[in-house]
Amino acid sequence: MGFGFRTITPSGPPEMFIHNKRLMYTVRVAEPNPGLATLMLEQFGGPQGELAAAMRYFTQALGEEDAGRKDMLLDIATEELSHLEVIGSIVAMLNRGAKGKMAEAALEEADLYLSLNDRGESHTTSILYGGAPALVNSAGLPWTAAYVDSIGDPVCDLRSNIAAESRAKIVYERLINVTDDPGIKDALLFLMTREVAHQKSFEKALYAIEPNFPAGKIGGLPEFSDKYYDLSQGEGNERGPWNEGEQWEYVDDEDDQTAVDGGDGSASVVLEPADQASVNAFALRTASDPDANPVTGADLGAGPGAGKTTVLID
Repeated sequence: MGFGFRTITPSGPPEMFIHNKRLMYTVRVAEPNPGLATLMLEQFGGPQGELAAAMRYFTQALGEEDAGRKDMLLDIATEELSHLEVIGSIVAMLNRGAKGKMAEAALEEADLYLSLNDRGESHTTSILYGGAPALVNSAGLPWTAAYVDSIGDPVCDLRSNIAAESRAKIVYERLINVTDDPGIKDALLFLMTREVAHQKSFEKALYAIEPNFPAGKIGGLPEFSDKYYDLSQGEGNERGPWNEGEQWEYVDDEDDQTAVDGGDGSASVVLEPADQASVNAFALRTASDPDANPVTGADLGAGPGAGKTTVLID
C-alpha cells in the first residue's frame, strides 16, 4: 500500500496492524537543521499533530455503532499513523548530523553547543532525546491524551474532527512557510493536502446523518433557540447573519437580558430545617460588621502610594 501502517480486518475480531517499511510519502531532506526539527515536532507530539489525530479517530472508531463511519474512522486513524511516521522521519533526518556529533563528541565544546542550536532552539531534542523524534510539541511539552477531545456522540465528534483537520492544515501551512528545503516542502504539502481530504470525508459523514443539528436527542427550548443577546454593547457593535434577519430575535434591552425565565433572577435552594439552622449559624458567626473600621496591618505598614488608610490615634 506504500504507507506505514495498515489495518487488517479479517472475518471477525481481533483487528490488527502490520507495518510496511515503505513510507506513505518519500522523505527527502536536503541538509540537517536541528532548529527546524524542533518546529516539526509540533505535528509529531503537538495538540494538532498526527498522533493526536490517530488516537482521536481510532478511539472513536472502537465505540462507533455505524459500520460505514467505523470503517472510515479506522482508515483515517491508520493513515494518520503513517503520517506520524513521515513527520517523525523528517525530524530524525533533520537531527541526524547533530545526533552523530553529540553521540561521538565530534566537535569541541563551543562548536558542539553552536551546532546543537543551529538556526533555532534544539537543545531539548538533542540533549534529552538524542535527536530522535520525541512525543513532545515544539515547546518541549509532552504529548497528552487530553488532546483527544472525543465525547462519544458522532455528530459532536465529526464536527470536532472537521475542526481538528482544519487546525492541522494551518499548522502545516506555517511549517511550509518556515523552510526553503524543497524535499521537506514537498512532503509537508502532501500531509497538508491529506488534512483537506479528511475534512471532506468527515463533512460528508456528518451530513449523511439527518438531522445532525443540534447534537443529541433533547431539543432546545423554543423560546430561547432563536434569541441573540447583545451582551457586549457600545462602540464596535456589529450586525450580521449571526444575529440579524428572520432567524433571530435580537435582544439589546438590558432589562430583557436578565431573569429571562420570568423569575426574580436569584438563586435559592430548599433545605431541611436542621441544614437551614446550620447555614444561619454559620452566616451569623462569619457576619461582617459594617460599622467597624479596625486598624489593620496595611494601615500600620502604610507608606507612599498606599492611598488613604485608617489613622491610628493615641
